[in-house]
Amino acid sequence: MTSSLLDLAPVIPVVVLDDASDAVPLARALVAGGLPAIEITLRTPTALDAIRAVAAEVPEAMVGAGTVITPEAVTDSVRAGARFLVSPGWTDTLLGAMRDSGVPFLPGVSTTSEVVALLERGVTEMKFFPAEAAGGIGYLKSLAGPLPAARFCPTGGIVAASAPSYLSLPNVGCVGGTWMVPADALAAKDWDRVESLAREAATLRETRRP
Repeated sequence: MTSSLLDLAPVIPVVVLDDASDAVPLARALVAGGLPAIEITLRTPTALDAIRAVAAEVPEAMVGAGTVITPEAVTDSVRAGARFLVSPGWTDTLLGAMRDSGVPFLPGVSTTSEVVALLERGVTEMKFFPAEAAGGIGYLKSLAGPLPAARFCPTGGIVAASAPSYLSLPNVGCVGGTWMVPADALAAKDWDRVESLAREAATLRETRRP
């Protein structure tokens, strides 16, 4: 396994599931398309069941939990089988819980001060959220000079058309997005379409700066 969560694939699909039975076929479609890291957000009551199912039945996927905002959510997610954690923001309490979990994590930041505070605590890989609303490509480009140690997974408002511009930045390892798991495809259980969209997203690696 790669040493960095940010290097697994150019895109981490951000998945919101209302029906846990969709988790396994969806994960298989994403993996088949070349996107092995899958973030299932804790925004629905079925999220932990979905993580549990993917962890048990799709071992080739690296399933993670998103929208992790409490120490209890950290514990519950790891017990369910989450292999990484993503938060929209962070506090010292939450950061401590994520560190203690034993799995990789991406704490969320949207300001320079938050980035500096994490670097001070020895954390160099972060989620930049909400990416578009917080300043987007221009903001991240501005951070690269003074804060070269920080690497980001920007998420929030990124689409297939804008992803390559994010991925061209030297301080961006991957992006998070939902465009390869559109709501209408989930509702129709159109896993072939999900796989096709995932395959297109996986090729964004080729657009990245060496």
